[in-house]
Order: sequence, then C-alpha cells, then structure tokens
Amino acid sequence: MKENIRNLFKQPLLLLLVVLVMLTLIIFIAYPMFQIFLSSFLSNGEFDWQGYQRVFAGGQLTSALTNSLVLAIIVSILSTAIAYFFAYTFAYIDVPFKKLFNGIAILPVISPPFVIALSAILLFGRGGFISETLLGIENANIYGLHGLILVQTLTYFPVAFLVLAGLLRSISPALEEASDNLGSTKWQTFKKVTLPLSVPGIGNAFLLVFIQSMADFGNPMTIGGDYNTVAREIYMQAVGSYNMQAGAALAMVLLTVTVILYAVQKFWVGKKSYVTVTGKPTSARKMVSTGVFRRIMIGICYGLSATVILFYILVPIGSFIQLWGVNYSFTLDHYSYVFSIGQKAVLDTLQLSIIATPIGGLFAMILAFLIVRKRFAGKKLMEGISMLSIAIPGTVIGISYILAFNQAPLAITGTALIIIAAFIVRAMPVGIRSGITSLQQIDPSIEEAATNLGASGSKTFFSIVLPLIRPAFFSSLVYTFVKSMTAMSAVIFLVSARYNLITASILAQVESGRIGVASAYCTLLIILMIIAMLILNGLTALFTGKWKLGKDKQTGAEIASKDSVTT
Repeated sequence: MKENIRNLFKQPLLLLLVVLVMLTLIIFIAYPMFQIFLSSFLSNGEFDWQGYQRVFAGGQLTSALTNSLVLAIIVSILSTAIAYFFAYTFAYIDVPFKKLFNGIAILPVISPPFVIALSAILLFGRGGFISETLLGIENANIYGLHGLILVQTLTYFPVAFLVLAGLLRSISPALEEASDNLGSTKWQTFKKVTLPLSVPGIGNAFLLVFIQSMADFGNPMTIGGDYNTVAREIYMQAVGSYNMQAGAALAMVLLTVTVILYAVQKFWVGKKSYVTVTGKPTSARKMVSTGVFRRIMIGICYGLSATVILFYILVPIGSFIQLWGVNYSFTLDHYSYVFSIGQKAVLDTLQLSIIATPIGGLFAMILAFLIVRKRFAGKKLMEGISMLSIAIPGTVIGISYILAFNQAPLAITGTALIIIAAFIVRAMPVGIRSGITSLQQIDPSIEEAATNLGASGSKTFFSIVLPLIRPAFFSSLVYTFVKSMTAMSAVIFLVSARYNLITASILAQVESGRIGVASAYCTLLIILMIIAMLILNGLTALFTGKWKLGKDKQTGAEIASKDSVTT
C-alpha cells in the first residue's frame, strides 16, 4: 500500500488522473447512492423507518414488490427456455439464414424500450387488429400481468439468446461424440452431457433477464394497467405523490435485490468451472441437416422469429394509420406532429447523445487502462464503484440524481449536464469491461518500450494504447450512443422544459392515447439508431483496419503499426 502511494506521488500526471477519475465516480455514482440511502430514512428532516414500514406493511408498495418478483420469475423462466431452444437449434442444427436471426437478437438493443408494448396494444388492445378486426372481440384487455409477460418475454429472450448461443457453440463435440460412442441416445447425451455443461449460461441468462425485468419501467408504464411494479411505483411515489422517502425506500429495496442477483451471477455462477475447450484438436460438430426433428426445430424458430418481426414491423405501419381500430386510412399527420411540435425532443436527444458518446467512450477506456496497467492505492475501490452502476436500475439512478443534484453546491437539475452524466453512468460498465478484456490481451512491453524511448504517459496512452484497443473503444462508443438514445427509466426524472427526450415524449403520447404519434416517434428513433450504428461501425472498420500488430524483423517483438495504403 505504501509503495503504491509513493509511486503515485512520483508520477504527478498519473496522480492527477487518478484523483479526477475517482472524484468523478464519487460525485456521479457514490454520492447519489448515499443520498438515496439517507433519504429513505428521513421524513421532514427527521430519522424514521416509515418508508421501509410502508414497503413491507402489506399495502400498495408491498404489492408492487411482490408483483415485480412474480413477473420477473415468470418472464425469466420463459425467456431463458425460449432462448435455450433457439441457441441449441443454431449450435446443433443446420439452419438457413442464420444472419437474419442474429439481426433479430440485436433488435431489442437498438429499439426504444416499449416498441413491443406498442405493437401489443395495436394487435390485442381495444380496437386491436387481431382482437377486434379479426376475432371480433370488443374492449379486449391486453393490459396487466398477461400483457407484461408477453411483452417482456418477446423483449428479453433475444438478450438471453446472445448469452446462450456462444456457450453452446463452445462445447467440445468430442464429449458428445464419446457419449454417442458409448451407446447413449441423443436424448441421454443431451441430458447427461450438453445440459449440465450449459448450466453457467442458463444461470447467467436467467439472472440477466430477472434483473432487467425487475428494473423495467417503460413496459409497465405502457401496458401494465392495474398491475403495479416496483419501477413504476418508484416513479409514481417520487413524481406523482411527491413522497420522496417512500420512493427512496422502494428504490433501495429494488437496488438491494439487483445487487444481490448481480453478485450471485458474478461470484457463484461465474466461478463454476465447466471447461470443455482444452486446446487439443477435435473434429467439428456434425450439424443435423435432415430429418423430422430438424424441420420441427427450424419451424418453431421461424415461427417465433416471424412473431418478433411482426411486432417490430407493426409500429412503423401504425405510424401511417389515421386512427388505429377506427380509421385505417393512410396519413402523414403523425410525422407532421413529430417534425413540428416534437422536433425539440428529437434534436435534444441527438445533441445530448452525441456529446455523451465520445466522453463516455474515452472515460471507459481511461478507467480500463488504470485498472489493468497501473498500480495505485484505491484501485479496487475505483473498479468497484465504476462497475456498481451495471447493477443499479435506471429508476434508482434517476431518483438518486434528483436527490443529490437538486441543491447547492451541485445544483445541476434541469441542465444538460445531469442528463449527459446519467447517459454515461448507464453505459460505462460495458465499455470498461470491453476495454479491460482488450488490454489483457496486449503485452505491456509495448507500452514499456514507448516509455523507455521518452514518451510521456499521455503520449503512450493516445499513441500506443488507444490505437491497439480501438475495437473496444468504438464498441464502447456504439453502446454509449445506443443507450443514450433509448434511455428511459433513468432520465424520465431528469427531463425538463429546457431539455426533453424522445423516449419521454413517446411515453407522454402513449399516456394520452395518441398511439399513432408514439409509433411515429419510435419509427424515427429506430431509423436514427440504424443510421448511427452503420456510421459508427463504418468508422470502426475504417480506423481499426489501419492499425495492426506486426513483428519487428530483427527482434521478433510485437509492435503496433499503421497499414500502408496502396492504390
């Protein structure tokens, strides 16, 4: 410890950087969390347990907590089961058009948080196309628990699929072949070999979906009806009833649940060893290419994928319908509204996201560099605080920011800074993990060589380190921009007359019953997201392709160099 402190003082630039980074993390993560914890025990400036008593007294707040747990368990089981079915099909069966399914898996990431909910209303709600037009059911009710189960399952199973697909593909075929050679049937091999080896992925997928379902705000606000949930109740207590203590206490309970689940995911499931890749050469897996089993599996996957695509396509279609369920004539009125009255929300969201993207991406890479490459007092604390936000639900961040930054000396409520900070904090953990992974694959001797040649710390970072981790840097940029454009739960507390956001405008339109305008907003946001991702991916390919690791001919050492451009 003393040696690490002495090393810091020997490098003034590193000391300054560590202090600035730690100060930023304390102000925008640790301090708001302390404020929400403190507020949960304060009523009119006096200490009491009233907030927590209300949460566990069996009333409305207890009902919200119970409802969220029930919903999360059901959705996690369904999403994980469907995702495993998809992942197994893609890992073991020859499926045509696999890239199409990978695109479907990315849709929930780049779309607003309640696109599926809007589509469910258009299909099965009052005046819905299926419920009323096709089936003749008047006043159909899609709102409530059954609607939330449908919407959240379709929203989150692609996320679980991304977790499970890589794990199933990495299982060594040799183990399954050995089971087959010993006389096991396909079902016995699956039950005794494949399924046990899938346990880490199943556990991670389940917990990931559980956390997202518990923290979901947009879907319960859109289609929850009378089925109250924790995230929605936090918002209603803080904004609707102005009972900040009750909102803070409920937020602390939600935060406790998500942090415990994240710890279980990281330290229990993550530490179980199921190594199947040994480095020894094995034959490629023989994919199932014929038979009834293959046709059934592919048919079910295609059917579910078509359902997901239908739900996403319906929103753009609904944006051109005059009044869904009543007047199906074509109109551009909804877009006229968006580009006139709603133009400010679009421009504000773009502007704030564009500002947050480079700051968030660079900050994540600097943090990753400090964590991997530097030794200093407080490094573990820095890493812990920076990664804490991955387990903090958006509504908890939103209410904590209101409590922390509503008075001097940090009175930034209503400004662009508080929204940008929320964007960065929400997206930062993914960028940090990406940067850490990339840096761990790079030999530190490359940076040591630059330092020995007289390069300063900043010169080494920007000229050597950053070019070598450009894929991680650009993926961090993409993720920060995507999360900023589609942010909902964290920023719903922070929007003001001065700065509005697309997602808040969509929610306002849904609450007022203007589904066509909400669909137009969603369609525009999805288009903007696709364009932005194409641009950022193009820049990633352009810049990462210009740098490569080569070998010095005389020393054999790996060096970073620019590709020469020839014509």
